[in-house]
Amino acid sequence: MKILVTGAAGFIGHHLALKLLKRGDEVVGIDNLNDYYSVEIKHKNVATLSQYPKFRFIKEDITNRQAILDLFEAEKFDAVGHLAAMAGVRNAVLYPDFYVKVDYNGTQNLMDAARHNNVGNFVFASTSSVYGATDQIPFVETDACDRPLQPYSAAKRAAEMLGFTYSHLFGLNFTVTRFFTVYGPSSRPDMMAYLVADSITKGKEIPIYNNGEMWRDWTHVSDITDGLVLALDKPLGYEVINLGRGEPTKLKDFVEMLEEMAGGKATMVDTPKLKADVVKTWANIDKAQKLLNYNPSISVLEGVKEFWQWYKEEIMTQHK
Repeated sequence: MKILVTGAAGFIGHHLALKLLKRGDEVVGIDNLNDYYSVEIKHKNVATLSQYPKFRFIKEDITNRQAILDLFEAEKFDAVGHLAAMAGVRNAVLYPDFYVKVDYNGTQNLMDAARHNNVGNFVFASTSSVYGATDQIPFVETDACDRPLQPYSAAKRAAEMLGFTYSHLFGLNFTVTRFFTVYGPSSRPDMMAYLVADSITKGKEIPIYNNGEMWRDWTHVSDITDGLVLALDKPLGYEVINLGRGEPTKLKDFVEMLEEMAGGKATMVDTPKLKADVVKTWANIDKAQKLLNYNPSISVLEGVKEFWQWYKEEIMTQHK
């Protein structure tokens, strides 16, 4: 297949592109290489992908509507894995206009390009934060998700709904995949596992919300990308599917696992839970198992061990 991966220079995007290339797909990756975090990290991810002859990288922004329409017209993709987004729940509170522009309007540009060029399947990366402060736990896809707590999840939820409209009116196969707290090697520097590792090794103070009494359905990036590949291979009309591990772990316990691996302590400052945040996430993954044969295999303990190994080899060695 010829697959477009948006956000290919990012954390999850480059892992997905790599998995597709390793199995022999032709992959075109686009990314605007913005400086929300180190552009050097993004260039390194692109360099890794560029070692594969079936990969091409194009620097482009999904909010550039004409460029996106022209790209699809020229390339004739079989499928789209759409991971490009302005990420960061807390940052979205500060810049809501930017998140709506990228995560909603940018996604619509891609949908229009896909429908005009007969793309067979469109897989959209959404987020568990669309569930908001729901009482329905574990989170299940039938939840209304009509009370998002911040602009990031509101824009993602709006894009999910527009995907239904495009599927209904234009026959676009559109699968929404809702990610639950992704972590693993090559993670972004603003993500919790990376922040904790930095705190342990460099003594940096970091906030720990609600004294660590927060639960997250930590899901390894390899399990997430397995789910994405399965979704790309199976056009389903319109579906919303949770991709998580299905097993919440307390934040405090996650930190302690990492501290034990590192043989040190993080310097944490107890901070009240933010209005934009929830106490617990927990994925019901029955639908993913049924429709995609999705079976996450990496335990949190194994995942933390792998993350720490990567951090030691790739990050600590750079700063010696």
